Amino acid sequence: MKVKAAAKINLALDVVGVLPNGYHAIKSVFQTVGIYDEVTVELTDRGIIELTCDQPAALAKSDHIPCDERNIAYKAARLFLDENRLSTGCRIHIKKGIPSQAGMGGGSTDAAAVLYCLGRLTGKSISAPERLGADVPFFLTGSAAYIEGIGERITPLPDYSGRILVIAKGAQGVSTAEAYRAIDELSEPVHPDVSGLVRAMKMAPDEAYKYFGNLFEEAVELSEVEDIKSSMLTGGALAAVMTGSGSAVFGLFTDKAAAEKCSAALMDRSYFASVCETVRDSFTEIR
Repeated sequence: MKVKAAAKINLALDVVGVLPNGYHAIKSVFQTVGIYDEVTVELTDRGIIELTCDQPAALAKSDHIPCDERNIAYKAARLFLDENRLSTGCRIHIKKGIPSQAGMGGGSTDAAAVLYCLGRLTGKSISAPERLGADVPFFLTGSAAYIEGIGERITPLPDYSGRILVIAKGAQGVSTAEAYRAIDELSEPVHPDVSGLVRAMKMAPDEAYKYFGNLFEEAVELSEVEDIKSSMLTGGALAAVMTGSGSAVFGLFTDKAAAEKCSAALMDRSYFASVCETVRDSFTEIR
């Protein structure tokens, strides 16, 4: 099977505490977006997992992904095969289109895509996919969702697809661990109104952008993030917010021509930039 695996953005993201196991509890609204990796999964008779990757140089500026057992997609295959006691192996190829260290779930969507494909190919599944990473369960659902806990509590929200976005990222990257350490050091954080966003998406989706926000913007200080946000707002974005723990930024536009002009201007300044839309499905099969 070959699928396009969508990235995600956080329309709003708040950190609300630390759990006894040391993980941070979040409240967030996730949304799948039309920037994709391509993931191919093939069952093999050999009882081993083979992983190859194609990562364009432009996407590897901040972080070159490992193509071995450290990759979360490899771990997903291992967990699936072991839990289901399958003696078969599999061959995985990932063609990257999602920037790394961007807060867009590029690794998690690859892992979820592997689980999805293996499930379709074998008719089996696994329990507790959050063992692989906090974002993995969401990608098995996709669309818009209210996320709580460490990512395992997922409440679907009304369809928010078809919204025009510019997503951009510079060379600077942020590791999730570093970002959460910075969150822990905030003294008087101003929390985004995630509950307000959930209500708006249900009752007044065209006004939802007024509630976009990300606590990590207070903790992660990157000059490129501020520059991109400023460019988007000047270029006509209704809102511009960093996604995840960084460092990509999304801007919401109502006019595609304005979005394309903004994206072109950002690319002229050597940023990764792409015009896309919010989408419903995490995975689209390629035949």
